[in-house]
Amino acid sequence: MFENLSDRLERSFKLLKGQGRITEINIAETLKDVRRALLDADVNYKIAKSFTDTVKEIALGQNVINAVKPSQMMIKIVHDELATLMGGEKADINLRGNPCIVLVAGLQGSGKTTFSGKLAKMLKSIKGKNPMLVAGDVYRPAAIEQLKVLGGQIGVPVYTEEDNKDPVKIVKRAVREAKNTGIDLIIIDTAGRLAIDQKMMDEIASVKEAVNPHEILFVVDAMTGQDAVNTAKEFNDRLDFDGVVLTKLDGDTRGGAALSIRGVVNKPIKFIGSGEKLDAIDIFHPDRMADRILGMGDIVSLVEKAQEQYDELEAARVKKKIAKNQFDFNDFISQIRQIKKMGNVKDLMGMIPGVGKAIKNLDIDDDAFKGIEAIIQSMTPQERTNPVIINGSRRKRIANGSGTTVQEVNQLLKQFNETRKMMKAVSSKGGAAQLSNMLHTK
Repeated sequence: MFENLSDRLERSFKLLKGQGRITEINIAETLKDVRRALLDADVNYKIAKSFTDTVKEIALGQNVINAVKPSQMMIKIVHDELATLMGGEKADINLRGNPCIVLVAGLQGSGKTTFSGKLAKMLKSIKGKNPMLVAGDVYRPAAIEQLKVLGGQIGVPVYTEEDNKDPVKIVKRAVREAKNTGIDLIIIDTAGRLAIDQKMMDEIASVKEAVNPHEILFVVDAMTGQDAVNTAKEFNDRLDFDGVVLTKLDGDTRGGAALSIRGVVNKPIKFIGSGEKLDAIDIFHPDRMADRILGMGDIVSLVEKAQEQYDELEAARVKKKIAKNQFDFNDFISQIRQIKKMGNVKDLMGMIPGVGKAIKNLDIDDDAFKGIEAIIQSMTPQERTNPVIINGSRRKRIANGSGTTVQEVNQLLKQFNETRKMMKAVSSKGGAAQLSNMLHTK
C-alpha cells in the first residue's frame, strides 16, 4: 500500500536544497510537489491543501541544526502531520457491556463479512472474549453461508435465522440468545447497502435502535478512494458510527482514503485489513502508518506480530537444543511455520526499515517457503533428526519426492548447517567473538 505516494514524496523532498534554514523560497516547489503527490494518491483536495499549508506554517523559519539537512527536517514535519491527519493516536474499540454489541455496517462488497470473522478471531485470541457472530444480511444467501464457514474456522458460534427476512427481529433474538448462553461479545454482520438506498439506510438505522450497540464500525474498501470518503460521510450522518475499518489496503498503492477519511467524518480509523486470511487484520496506528508512507518501515508492528505467535515453552525447548548442537530439521520447519502464522511474507519484510523499497518490485508470495517445506517433508524421520546421514542417494530420493532438484536439496542442507553453526556460536560462552571469527574466515 501507498507505494505511489511514498515514491512521489521521496522525490518531493529531494527538491529541497540549501542549508541552515527552510525559507518560503526553497520550500515552495517541494510543497507544491507534495500537494500533487497527495492529490494523485486520491486525497481530498481541501485536505491536501490544508495539509501543505499546515506543513508550511510549521516549517517556515525553523532553525535547522548543522547535522540535519532541510530535507530531513521537512520529512520529520511531514511525518508528524501525516500522523495527525490520520488521527494522531490509535483509537481502541469499545468493549464495555455484557454482552458487548458491535454493529458492522458498510457498502456492498466492502468486506464486512470477512472483517466480522477477523474481528471475532482477534478479540477471542487477544482479549479472551467469548464471541458470537450474527448473520444480519438477509438479502445475500452466500453471506450467511460465508459467516458459518468463518465461524467454523475460528471456533465461534454463528446465530442465523435463514427463513427470517427481518434483520431487526434476528438481532433482538440473537442478543437474547447470547445472554442465555454466556456470550460476552456479539458481532452483527449487516447487509451491504448503497448510501443512496433510503430503504436500506432506514433498515440499518432500525437495527441500531433495536439493539443499541456499544460500537458501530463502518467498513470501507480502501481501493474506492474518494468515493469511500464521500460514502462514509453519508453513513455517518445517519448512523453516527464510532470508527472506520479500511479493507483491501494490500490492493491499493495510493491510500487516499486512509489520509482523507478522518478529516471528512471526524471519526478514527480503528482497524485495517490487508488480505483474505483471518489474521490479516491490524489495529490502526497513525504514527506507524506515517512511517510506512515515508518508507521508514514499521518495526514495532513487526515485533508485535512476532510476540503474538511467540510460544515460550517452544522457545525454551529450541534454545536447549541449540545449546547442545541438536537443532534439527523438525525444529527448522517448526520455526518456518511460526513465521508463516505472522502473515504475508512480503508485508512482513516491508515492515523492516529500508527493506520495503528494495523489495517493492519483487514477487514474494505466501509460497516463499513451499519448496523448503516440501524438501523437509520428503525426508525420513531419521534424516530430519540427524541430517548428517543424508548422502548422495538420499539427496536424490528427497529431490524426487519433493519435486525439486538435487542442487536445491544441497543448497538447503548447506544453509541449514551454516545456520546451526551460527546458532551454536551465539548461544555458547563468548558467542559474539566466535561468530565474529566465523564471519571473518568466510
